[in-house]
Amino acid sequence: MKQKPDLSFWKLWNLSFGFFGVQIAYALQSANISRIFRTLGADPHSLSFFWILPPLMGILVQPIVGSLSDKTWTRFGRRIPYLFVGAALAVLVMCLLPNAGSFGMAVGTALIFGLFALMLLDTSINMAMQPFKMMVGDMVNERQKAKAYSIQSFLCNAGSVVGFLFPFVFTWIGVKNVAPEGVVPDSVIWSFYIGAAILILCVLYTTAKVKEWPPKEYAEYNPVAEEQEGSANWLTLLKNAPSTFWKVGLVQFFCWAGMLYMWTYVVDAVSETVWGTIDPTTDAYQEAANWTGVLYAIQALGSVAWAALLPQFKNTKWAYAASLVLGGVGFVIIPFIHDQYAQIVPFLLIGCGWAAMLAMPFTFVTNALQGYGHMGAYLGLFNGTICIPQIVAALCGGMILTLVGGHQSSMMIVAGVSFIIGAACVGVIKEKK
Repeated sequence: MKQKPDLSFWKLWNLSFGFFGVQIAYALQSANISRIFRTLGADPHSLSFFWILPPLMGILVQPIVGSLSDKTWTRFGRRIPYLFVGAALAVLVMCLLPNAGSFGMAVGTALIFGLFALMLLDTSINMAMQPFKMMVGDMVNERQKAKAYSIQSFLCNAGSVVGFLFPFVFTWIGVKNVAPEGVVPDSVIWSFYIGAAILILCVLYTTAKVKEWPPKEYAEYNPVAEEQEGSANWLTLLKNAPSTFWKVGLVQFFCWAGMLYMWTYVVDAVSETVWGTIDPTTDAYQEAANWTGVLYAIQALGSVAWAALLPQFKNTKWAYAASLVLGGVGFVIIPFIHDQYAQIVPFLLIGCGWAAMLAMPFTFVTNALQGYGHMGAYLGLFNGTICIPQIVAALCGGMILTLVGGHQSSMMIVAGVSFIIGAACVGVIKEKK
């Protein structure tokens, strides 16, 4: 077997550049879904149920994309066809979702339409996202993988900054940030339109710049015979997965549950803590929602800076655990800060945890999977460690909200504790050198 060659910085960059556009779409979804459904009339105690769809579609779509792309060889590449189709579908749905309240439908009908559009958006984003992780696994050697995933993390967070800031910026330049009851503001609608345009341009760039290895060359660098690649089903793969796969998954469970509670409740938490209202019909609530987008962008900027530092740590496990602790502390202090500008501090800390969540797990797992084959299928299955905790957290969200007194701000403490438990679980991982 030949050693995979070192790739230049720009080749590593091109492998992941399309992730910038995909992450703009994902950021718009993450920051605005609760805002959209609250505007359409959803009750806070049922709000977490709307968040079941994103991870549910992820756990269904990504293993399928992984398995199919393992067996796909076309003139356009192995993973890129799935990337392009997913991005094209996402562009279409991004133009429909924020208009759920604009077609004159009753509240219940608008919520159902929004749910259907959200399901399609999640399907397409997951289809577009997974190939980037697989291409790094296919084409980057072990020595450069940490750097490659750090570049991916940087582009991911840079895209997040853009997506999170869009509603705030559009409001600043004069686009309306309020709308009739049950209708999503124009500032959010135009954010989705522009995000869709950037997404397709970024994916076209990656499609033009990245040339995946043809089957013969791929076989020279990857020690798995073609017949072995197609021989195992998902249950067999999970049964034979390295222990690192499951141990990293344990950490993932607590971290992604915490992130789900952030995405679901943080708009109301910030509005409640700083502006003193959770009424989506008020100007104050919509202003708080815009400011939450700014805080999300600050979190992403913190992630960019922290992701640049992570490869410098010699002890990867220590860096992973410390990052998650910092993120947990950030969550816990949100309900105790009543100044909108002071809220920047906890979101910078959350950014440290987020950077580690994006980069570290795939470094551990792809290194542990060397020689196992089925890289795409395994990474698709590993996405279950992202999706399942979110589904569990979403199902329990309303009950936990009731237990903490119905205060969405208290859910930030729940998220912080979950992160700190995840940090403790990092100790069980055995790193493959």
